[in-house]
Amino acid sequence: MKIKLLTKIALAMLVGVVVTTAQAAQTYLPFALASNDTGTIAEKIEGTKKALLDNGFDIAGEYAPYKGAYVVVVTNGELKKAAASQPRGGYVAAQRISLTEVGDKVQVSYTNPAYMSYAYRVNNKLSQTVTLLKKALGHIQDFGPAEAMDSDDLNDYHYTFGMEYFDEPLELNSKGSYSAMVAEIQKNLGSKIKGASQVYKIDIPGTSQTLFGIAMKAPNEGKKYMDDGFIMSEIDFKPLRSTAHLPYEILVNGKQAEALHARFRIAINFPDLAMMGENSFMNIMATPDAIRDVLSAVAGGEIEDEDF
Repeated sequence: MKIKLLTKIALAMLVGVVVTTAQAAQTYLPFALASNDTGTIAEKIEGTKKALLDNGFDIAGEYAPYKGAYVVVVTNGELKKAAASQPRGGYVAAQRISLTEVGDKVQVSYTNPAYMSYAYRVNNKLSQTVTLLKKALGHIQDFGPAEAMDSDDLNDYHYTFGMEYFDEPLELNSKGSYSAMVAEIQKNLGSKIKGASQVYKIDIPGTSQTLFGIAMKAPNEGKKYMDDGFIMSEIDFKPLRSTAHLPYEILVNGKQAEALHARFRIAINFPDLAMMGENSFMNIMATPDAIRDVLSAVAGGEIEDEDF
Protein backbone atom coordinates (compact mmCIF):
# COMPACT_ATOMS: atom_id res chain seq x y z
CA MET A 1 0.00 0.00 0.00
CA LYS A 2 2.82 2.40 0.92
CA ILE A 3 4.63 1.63 -2.33
CA LYS A 4 1.48 2.33 -4.38
CA LEU A 5 0.89 5.58 -2.47
CA LEU A 6 4.48 6.70 -2.99
CA THR A 7 4.21 5.82 -6.67
CA LYS A 8 1.06 7.92 -7.04
CA ILE A 9 2.71 10.85 -5.27
CA ALA A 10 5.80 10.57 -7.46
CA LEU A 11 3.66 10.48 -10.61
CA ALA A 12 1.64 13.48 -9.46
CA MET A 13 4.83 15.41 -8.78
CA LEU A 14 6.21 14.44 -12.19
CA VAL A 15 3.02 15.59 -13.92
CA GLY A 16 3.21 18.86 -12.00
CA VAL A 17 6.78 19.41 -13.12
CA VAL A 18 5.90 18.63 -16.75
CA VAL A 19 2.90 20.98 -16.72
CA THR A 20 4.90 23.77 -15.06
CA THR A 21 7.73 23.35 -17.56
CA ALA A 22 5.30 23.40 -20.49
CA GLN A 23 3.68 26.58 -19.20
CA ALA A 24 7.03 28.27 -18.67
CA ALA A 25 8.19 27.27 -22.14
CA GLN A 26 5.29 28.84 -24.06
CA THR A 27 6.72 31.43 -26.42
CA TYR A 28 5.34 33.98 -28.84
CA LEU A 29 6.17 35.69 -32.13
CA PRO A 30 4.88 39.16 -33.10
CA PHE A 31 3.06 38.36 -36.35
CA ALA A 32 0.85 35.70 -37.91
CA LEU A 33 0.61 34.88 -41.60
CA ALA A 34 -3.03 34.26 -42.51
CA SER A 35 -2.70 33.63 -46.25
CA ASN A 36 -0.30 34.07 -49.14
CA ASP A 37 -2.23 33.71 -52.38
CA THR A 38 -1.99 35.04 -55.90
CA GLY A 39 -3.77 38.36 -56.41
CA THR A 40 -3.68 42.04 -55.58
CA ILE A 41 -4.62 44.15 -52.59
CA ALA A 42 -7.48 45.68 -54.58
CA GLU A 43 -8.92 42.20 -55.14
CA LYS A 44 -8.61 41.11 -51.51
CA ILE A 45 -9.23 44.13 -49.31
CA GLU A 46 -13.05 44.09 -49.27
CA GLY A 47 -13.19 40.37 -48.54
CA THR A 48 -10.68 40.80 -45.74
CA LYS A 49 -12.69 43.59 -44.13
CA LYS A 50 -15.96 41.68 -44.47
CA ALA A 51 -14.43 38.63 -42.78
CA LEU A 52 -13.29 40.80 -39.89
CA LEU A 53 -16.69 42.44 -39.50
CA ASP A 54 -18.48 39.08 -39.74
CA ASN A 55 -16.39 37.85 -36.81
CA GLY A 56 -17.25 40.68 -34.46
CA PHE A 57 -14.40 43.12 -35.08
CA ASP A 58 -14.91 46.85 -35.43
CA ILE A 59 -12.74 48.50 -38.07
CA ALA A 60 -11.18 51.49 -36.36
CA GLY A 61 -9.24 52.73 -39.39
CA GLU A 62 -7.28 51.82 -42.48
CA TYR A 63 -4.63 53.28 -44.77
CA ALA A 64 -2.07 52.58 -47.48
CA PRO A 65 1.30 53.54 -45.96
CA TYR A 66 3.15 53.04 -49.26
CA LYS A 67 2.72 51.32 -52.61
CA GLY A 68 1.94 47.63 -52.34
CA ALA A 69 0.90 47.81 -48.69
CA TYR A 70 -2.39 48.28 -46.84
CA VAL A 71 -3.18 48.20 -43.13
CA VAL A 72 -6.55 47.69 -41.43
CA VAL A 73 -6.82 48.34 -37.69
CA VAL A 74 -9.49 46.58 -35.66
CA THR A 75 -10.70 46.39 -32.10
CA ASN A 76 -13.37 44.46 -30.17
CA GLY A 77 -14.84 44.11 -26.70
CA GLU A 78 -12.15 41.77 -25.39
CA LEU A 79 -9.36 44.07 -26.53
CA LYS A 80 -10.98 47.15 -24.99
CA LYS A 81 -11.64 45.33 -21.71
CA ALA A 82 -8.00 44.21 -21.57
CA ALA A 83 -6.85 47.75 -22.38
CA ALA A 84 -8.94 49.11 -19.51
CA SER A 85 -7.39 46.65 -17.07
CA GLN A 86 -4.06 48.51 -16.86
CA PRO A 87 -3.24 52.23 -16.41
CA ARG A 88 -1.32 52.27 -19.73
CA GLY A 89 -3.06 49.32 -21.33
CA GLY A 90 -4.59 51.32 -24.17
CA TYR A 91 -1.96 50.17 -26.66
CA VAL A 92 -3.43 46.66 -26.78
CA ALA A 93 -6.86 47.89 -27.93
CA ALA A 94 -5.72 48.00 -31.56
CA GLN A 95 -4.76 44.94 -33.57
CA ARG A 96 -3.32 45.50 -37.02
CA ILE A 97 -3.98 43.49 -40.17
CA SER A 98 -1.79 44.01 -43.24
CA LEU A 99 -2.01 43.15 -46.91
CA THR A 100 1.32 43.26 -48.70
CA GLU A 101 1.99 42.59 -52.35
CA VAL A 102 5.14 40.47 -52.78
CA GLY A 103 5.66 39.37 -56.37
CA ASP A 104 2.32 38.17 -57.74
CA LYS A 105 0.98 37.24 -54.29
CA VAL A 106 -0.63 39.06 -51.37
CA GLN A 107 0.50 38.25 -47.85
CA VAL A 108 -2.32 38.79 -45.38
CA SER A 109 -0.86 39.00 -41.88
CA TYR A 110 -1.78 40.34 -38.47
CA THR A 111 -0.26 41.18 -35.12
CA ASN A 112 -0.29 38.37 -32.56
CA PRO A 113 -2.60 39.63 -29.79
CA ALA A 114 -0.93 37.54 -27.06
CA TYR A 115 2.56 38.77 -28.01
CA MET A 116 1.44 42.39 -27.96
CA SER A 117 -0.40 41.92 -24.67
CA TYR A 118 2.73 40.69 -22.91
CA ALA A 119 4.90 43.32 -24.61
CA TYR A 120 2.53 46.01 -23.30
CA ARG A 121 2.35 44.37 -19.84
CA VAL A 122 -1.39 43.75 -20.02
CA ASN A 123 -0.67 40.03 -19.60
CA ASN A 124 -3.85 38.66 -21.08
CA LYS A 125 -3.60 35.91 -23.70
CA LEU A 126 -6.63 37.39 -25.48
CA SER A 127 -7.70 33.88 -26.48
CA GLN A 128 -11.03 34.95 -27.95
CA THR A 129 -9.42 37.54 -30.22
CA VAL A 130 -6.74 35.06 -31.31
CA THR A 131 -9.43 32.52 -32.19
CA LEU A 132 -11.56 35.06 -34.07
CA LEU A 133 -8.62 36.34 -36.12
CA LYS A 134 -7.78 32.80 -37.15
CA LYS A 135 -11.40 32.12 -38.01
CA ALA A 136 -11.78 35.34 -40.00
CA LEU A 137 -8.50 35.34 -41.88
CA GLY A 138 -6.85 31.96 -41.45
CA HIS A 139 -3.52 30.99 -39.96
CA ILE A 140 -0.52 29.43 -41.67
CA GLN A 141 2.24 30.27 -39.19
CA ASP A 142 3.48 32.79 -36.68
CA PHE A 143 6.58 34.69 -37.73
CA GLY A 144 9.04 37.43 -36.84
CA PRO A 145 12.47 36.99 -35.26
CA ALA A 146 14.42 33.74 -35.40
CA GLU A 147 13.72 33.10 -31.71
CA ALA A 148 10.37 33.53 -29.98
CA MET A 149 10.05 35.09 -26.52
CA ASP A 150 8.12 33.98 -23.46
CA SER A 151 5.90 36.23 -21.35
CA ASP A 152 8.69 37.20 -18.94
CA ASP A 153 11.00 38.13 -21.82
CA LEU A 154 8.30 40.32 -23.33
CA ASN A 155 7.36 41.99 -20.04
CA ASP A 156 10.96 43.02 -19.50
CA TYR A 157 11.98 43.60 -23.10
CA HIS A 158 14.49 46.14 -24.30
CA TYR A 159 16.76 45.84 -27.31
CA THR A 160 20.08 46.28 -25.52
CA PHE A 161 21.84 48.19 -22.74
CA GLY A 162 20.77 51.82 -22.66
CA MET A 163 17.66 51.27 -24.79
CA GLU A 164 14.18 52.05 -23.50
CA TYR A 165 11.70 49.67 -21.87
CA PHE A 166 7.91 49.77 -22.19
CA ASP A 167 7.65 51.90 -19.06
CA GLU A 168 9.98 54.57 -20.46
CA PRO A 169 7.70 56.26 -23.02
CA LEU A 170 8.03 59.63 -24.68
CA GLU A 171 6.12 62.22 -22.65
CA LEU A 172 4.73 64.34 -25.46
CA ASN A 173 2.54 66.95 -23.77
CA SER A 174 -0.07 67.60 -21.12
CA LYS A 175 -3.20 69.75 -21.05
CA GLY A 176 -5.66 70.90 -18.43
CA SER A 177 -7.97 67.96 -19.04
CA TYR A 178 -8.34 64.67 -20.87
CA SER A 179 -10.81 66.17 -23.33
CA ALA A 180 -8.49 69.09 -24.06
CA MET A 181 -5.60 66.71 -24.79
CA VAL A 182 -7.74 64.63 -27.16
CA ALA A 183 -8.99 67.78 -28.92
CA GLU A 184 -5.43 69.09 -29.39
CA ILE A 185 -4.34 65.89 -31.09
CA GLN A 186 -7.40 65.75 -33.33
CA LYS A 187 -6.89 69.38 -34.38
CA ASN A 188 -3.25 68.81 -35.30
CA LEU A 189 -3.92 65.56 -37.12
CA GLY A 190 -6.70 67.29 -39.05
CA SER A 191 -4.18 69.82 -40.32
CA LYS A 192 -1.67 67.03 -41.12
CA ILE A 193 0.98 68.74 -39.07
CA LYS A 194 4.55 67.69 -39.95
CA GLY A 195 3.24 65.07 -42.38
CA ALA A 196 1.17 63.22 -39.76
CA SER A 197 -2.45 62.16 -40.23
CA GLN A 198 -4.98 60.08 -38.32
CA VAL A 199 -5.48 56.42 -39.15
CA TYR A 200 -7.73 55.58 -36.21
CA LYS A 201 -8.98 56.71 -32.81
CA ILE A 202 -10.07 54.20 -30.16
CA ASP A 203 -11.60 55.32 -26.87
CA ILE A 204 -11.18 52.85 -24.00
CA PRO A 205 -14.51 52.53 -22.13
CA GLY A 206 -14.45 53.28 -18.41
CA THR A 207 -11.09 55.06 -18.59
CA SER A 208 -9.51 58.32 -19.64
CA GLN A 209 -7.48 56.57 -22.32
CA THR A 210 -7.70 57.18 -26.06
CA LEU A 211 -5.39 55.54 -28.57
CA PHE A 212 -4.57 57.29 -31.85
CA GLY A 213 -2.94 55.62 -34.84
CA ILE A 214 -0.65 58.03 -36.72
CA ALA A 215 0.37 57.80 -40.37
CA MET A 216 3.64 59.58 -41.12
CA LYS A 217 4.55 60.81 -44.60
CA ALA A 218 7.72 62.85 -45.07
CA PRO A 219 7.01 66.30 -46.54
CA ASN A 220 10.35 66.19 -48.36
CA GLU A 221 13.40 63.96 -48.86
CA GLY A 222 15.30 65.69 -46.07
CA LYS A 223 12.71 64.48 -43.55
CA LYS A 224 12.62 60.86 -44.71
CA TYR A 225 13.59 59.37 -41.36
CA MET A 226 10.06 59.78 -40.01
CA ASP A 227 8.42 58.36 -43.12
CA ASP A 228 6.54 55.05 -42.82
CA GLY A 229 7.67 53.90 -46.24
CA PHE A 230 11.33 54.76 -45.75
CA ILE A 231 11.53 53.11 -42.34
CA MET A 232 9.95 49.89 -43.56
CA SER A 233 12.16 49.81 -46.66
CA GLU A 234 15.14 49.55 -44.32
CA ILE A 235 13.87 47.13 -41.66
CA ASP A 236 11.16 44.98 -43.30
CA PHE A 237 13.19 42.95 -45.77
CA LYS A 238 12.51 39.29 -44.94
CA PRO A 239 10.42 37.08 -47.25
CA LEU A 240 7.46 37.35 -44.86
CA ARG A 241 6.67 41.04 -44.48
CA SER A 242 5.87 42.71 -41.16
CA THR A 243 3.76 45.54 -42.57
CA ALA A 244 1.41 45.20 -39.57
CA HIS A 245 4.12 46.96 -37.56
CA LEU A 246 2.40 50.16 -38.72
CA PRO A 247 1.05 52.61 -37.75
CA TYR A 248 2.69 54.24 -34.73
CA GLU A 249 0.54 55.35 -31.80
CA ILE A 250 -0.10 58.16 -29.37
CA LEU A 251 -1.85 57.25 -26.13
CA VAL A 252 -3.80 59.90 -24.27
CA ASN A 253 -3.91 58.86 -20.64
CA GLY A 254 -5.79 61.40 -18.57
CA LYS A 255 -4.26 64.83 -19.12
CA GLN A 256 -1.08 63.36 -20.59
CA ALA A 257 -0.13 62.32 -24.12
CA GLU A 258 2.61 59.72 -24.54
CA ALA A 259 4.08 57.41 -27.14
CA LEU A 260 6.25 54.35 -26.93
CA HIS A 261 9.85 55.31 -27.60
CA ALA A 262 10.76 54.33 -31.16
CA ARG A 263 13.77 52.39 -29.87
CA PHE A 264 11.26 50.18 -28.05
CA ARG A 265 8.38 50.38 -30.53
CA ILE A 266 10.51 49.27 -33.48
CA ALA A 267 12.61 46.76 -31.58
CA ILE A 268 9.69 44.90 -29.99
CA ASN A 269 8.47 43.96 -33.48
CA PHE A 270 11.97 43.50 -34.96
CA PRO A 271 14.02 42.21 -32.00
CA ASP A 272 16.55 40.43 -34.21
CA LEU A 273 17.28 43.43 -36.42
CA ALA A 274 21.06 43.90 -36.58
CA MET A 275 22.62 46.93 -34.93
CA MET A 276 24.96 47.59 -37.84
CA GLY A 277 25.30 46.65 -41.51
CA GLU A 278 22.82 46.41 -44.36
CA ASN A 279 19.17 46.57 -43.21
CA SER A 280 20.05 47.54 -39.66
CA PHE A 281 19.22 50.04 -36.94
CA MET A 282 22.26 52.02 -38.05
CA ASN A 283 20.47 52.90 -41.30
CA ILE A 284 17.58 54.49 -39.36
CA MET A 285 19.67 55.97 -36.56
CA ALA A 286 17.93 59.33 -36.98
CA THR A 287 14.45 57.80 -36.95
CA PRO A 288 13.71 57.76 -33.18
CA ASP A 289 14.32 61.51 -32.89
CA ALA A 290 12.42 62.19 -36.11
CA ILE A 291 9.40 60.21 -34.89
CA ARG A 292 9.58 61.93 -31.50
CA ASP A 293 9.44 65.34 -33.16
CA VAL A 294 6.44 64.42 -35.30
CA LEU A 295 4.47 62.90 -32.43
CA SER A 296 5.36 65.80 -30.13
CA ALA A 297 4.06 68.24 -32.73
CA VAL A 298 0.84 66.21 -33.05
CA ALA A 299 0.37 66.45 -29.28
CA GLY A 300 1.11 70.18 -29.31
CA GLY A 301 4.35 69.72 -27.41
CA GLU A 302 7.87 70.99 -27.94
CA ILE A 303 10.02 69.59 -30.74
CA GLU A 304 13.80 69.58 -31.14
CA ASP A 305 13.82 70.28 -34.89
CA GLU A 306 11.94 73.57 -35.12
CA ASP A 307 12.51 73.73 -38.89
CA PHE A 308 10.76 70.41 -39.45
